[in-house]
Amino acid sequence: MTTPVQRPTTTAFYVQSIIAFGLSLAAVAIGVAYLPLGPWERAFLALGLLFLVSSSFTLAKCVRDRQEMQSVTSRVDQARMEKLISEHDPFEVKNF
Repeated sequence: MTTPVQRPTTTAFYVQSIIAFGLSLAAVAIGVAYLPLGPWERAFLALGLLFLVSSSFTLAKCVRDRQEMQSVTSRVDQARMEKLISEHDPFEVKNF
Protein backbone atom coordinates (compact mmCIF):
# COMPACT_ATOMS: atom_id res chain seq x y z
CA MET A 1 0.00 0.00 0.00
CA THR A 2 1.50 3.29 -1.08
CA THR A 3 0.17 6.56 0.18
CA PRO A 4 0.75 9.70 -1.83
CA VAL A 5 3.29 12.06 -0.36
CA GLN A 6 1.74 15.32 0.75
CA ARG A 7 4.19 18.11 1.24
CA PRO A 8 2.98 20.64 3.79
CA THR A 9 3.03 24.28 2.83
CA THR A 10 5.47 26.20 4.96
CA THR A 11 4.74 29.34 6.93
CA ALA A 12 7.31 31.21 4.86
CA PHE A 13 5.35 30.42 1.69
CA TYR A 14 2.13 31.72 3.26
CA VAL A 15 3.85 34.92 4.39
CA GLN A 16 5.45 35.41 0.97
CA SER A 17 2.07 34.91 -0.74
CA ILE A 18 0.31 37.36 1.57
CA ILE A 19 3.02 40.00 1.14
CA ALA A 20 3.05 39.60 -2.65
CA PHE A 21 -0.74 39.87 -2.82
CA GLY A 22 -0.80 42.91 -0.55
CA LEU A 23 1.96 44.71 -2.44
CA SER A 24 0.44 44.06 -5.85
CA LEU A 25 -3.02 45.13 -4.69
CA ALA A 26 -1.60 48.28 -3.11
CA ALA A 27 0.47 49.12 -6.19
CA VAL A 28 -2.52 48.86 -8.51
CA ALA A 29 -4.78 50.76 -6.10
CA ILE A 30 -2.23 53.58 -5.81
CA GLY A 31 -1.80 53.56 -9.59
CA VAL A 32 -5.55 53.93 -10.09
CA ALA A 33 -5.75 56.67 -7.46
CA TYR A 34 -2.98 58.77 -9.07
CA LEU A 35 -3.94 58.34 -12.72
CA PRO A 36 -4.75 61.64 -14.40
CA LEU A 37 -8.40 60.67 -14.94
CA GLY A 38 -11.79 61.89 -13.89
CA PRO A 39 -13.69 60.38 -10.98
CA TRP A 40 -15.89 58.20 -13.22
CA GLU A 41 -12.95 56.60 -14.98
CA ARG A 42 -11.13 56.11 -11.69
CA ALA A 43 -14.24 54.51 -10.14
CA PHE A 44 -14.56 52.20 -13.16
CA LEU A 45 -10.95 51.04 -12.78
CA ALA A 46 -11.40 50.57 -9.02
CA LEU A 47 -14.49 48.42 -9.57
CA GLY A 48 -12.59 46.42 -12.17
CA LEU A 49 -9.80 45.86 -9.65
CA LEU A 50 -12.31 44.77 -7.00
CA PHE A 51 -13.95 42.33 -9.43
CA LEU A 52 -10.55 40.93 -10.44
CA VAL A 53 -9.56 40.29 -6.81
CA SER A 54 -12.86 38.67 -5.88
CA SER A 55 -12.90 36.45 -8.99
CA SER A 56 -9.30 35.40 -8.26
CA PHE A 57 -10.32 34.20 -4.80
CA THR A 58 -13.32 32.37 -6.27
CA LEU A 59 -11.17 30.66 -8.89
CA ALA A 60 -8.61 29.61 -6.28
CA LYS A 61 -11.38 28.13 -4.12
CA CYS A 62 -12.85 26.21 -7.08
CA VAL A 63 -9.45 24.78 -8.00
CA ARG A 64 -8.82 23.76 -4.38
CA ASP A 65 -12.26 22.15 -4.06
CA ARG A 66 -11.78 20.17 -7.29
CA GLN A 67 -8.36 18.96 -6.16
CA GLU A 68 -9.75 17.86 -2.79
CA MET A 69 -12.64 16.06 -4.48
CA GLN A 70 -10.25 14.17 -6.76
CA SER A 71 -8.03 13.16 -3.86
CA VAL A 72 -11.04 11.88 -1.88
CA THR A 73 -12.28 9.94 -4.91
CA SER A 74 -8.87 8.39 -5.49
CA ARG A 75 -8.63 7.39 -1.82
CA VAL A 76 -12.07 5.73 -1.97
CA ASP A 77 -11.11 3.88 -5.16
CA GLN A 78 -7.83 2.80 -3.59
CA ALA A 79 -9.64 1.50 -0.49
CA ARG A 80 -12.06 -0.48 -2.67
CA MET A 81 -9.20 -2.00 -4.63
CA GLU A 82 -7.33 -2.93 -1.46
CA LYS A 83 -10.46 -4.59 -0.08
CA LEU A 84 -10.92 -6.61 -3.28
CA ILE A 85 -7.28 -7.70 -3.26
CA SER A 86 -7.37 -8.67 0.42
CA GLU A 87 -10.55 -10.73 -0.07
CA HIS A 88 -9.29 -12.48 -3.21
CA ASP A 89 -7.85 -15.97 -2.72
CA PRO A 90 -6.01 -17.13 -5.84
CA PHE A 91 -5.94 -20.73 -4.60
CA GLU A 92 -9.65 -21.01 -3.98
CA VAL A 93 -11.30 -23.81 -5.97
CA LYS A 94 -14.69 -22.86 -7.33
CA ASN A 95 -17.24 -25.54 -8.05
CA PHE A 96 -19.33 -24.84 -11.10
